[in-house]
Amino acid sequence: MVGASRSSSPDPARPDHSGTGRHISPTSDDSGQTVVAIHQPHYWPWLGLLDKIDRSDRVVMLDTVQFERRGWQNRNYIAGPGKPILLTVPVEQASRDQHIRDKKIDNTQKWRMKHYKALAEHCYRKAPYWNDYKEEIADLYAANRENLSDLAIATTRLLMRGFGIDTPILRAGELGDFSGAKSELLAQICAKAGADTLLAGEGSRDYMDPEVTRRYGVSIVWQEFRHPEYRQHTRKSTEPFVPRLAAIDLLLNAGPDALRVLRQARERD
Repeated sequence: MVGASRSSSPDPARPDHSGTGRHISPTSDDSGQTVVAIHQPHYWPWLGLLDKIDRSDRVVMLDTVQFERRGWQNRNYIAGPGKPILLTVPVEQASRDQHIRDKKIDNTQKWRMKHYKALAEHCYRKAPYWNDYKEEIADLYAANRENLSDLAIATTRLLMRGFGIDTPILRAGELGDFSGAKSELLAQICAKAGADTLLAGEGSRDYMDPEVTRRYGVSIVWQEFRHPEYRQHTRKSTEPFVPRLAAIDLLLNAGPDALRVLRQARERD
């Protein structure tokens, strides 16, 4: 469903980590480390997730954990005329313990038409690169998917193709069953994926335990994401930049230059 946000910032609760710190290269370094990112599948993911994928040798979509209501698995913001617009994929209500991989889309609602019209007519019709990607976006919404995880990963792959990121995507559910929780779970997935380094987001500092991951031969490197600023042609030049939108905003504004913009922000002093 489509709804307007309540402020000029997409979500004040979403972290905007832009401080200095250690960063790793987009791929493995000379020491032979294999870097993996583990993240829940998100619908039209934001730039922080695209940055994490770009920095990793492979990414594991963590679809075996509980679906988070009012989380980012089934929604995100795009640049609306004035305030950002929240796109939400309606889902069937089931057990609160239902895993992401089992969550079904409520296709009795005409959400696909609403989301496409929001992108094509209300938000990005005049964006510089809309015409370059409109057919692929239309094809995505033409597909009648039943599974939320499949849809979220499809939006992620579309963005990766647009940005020119070719990191392989794995699904945790396809790697096997894991008995651990939190740090141990992530370490077990890394080990199964053949990685010795986990690229972790700032939001996981509160619960990640490096001692636990080290027992599995996995070290942690913190992402410390830097959000790029770029010309948002869908907004007036006098209006302030709006961060933390879905990554499609950068793609439709910068096109083939999107990855350079993302990486350049990473390299700022």
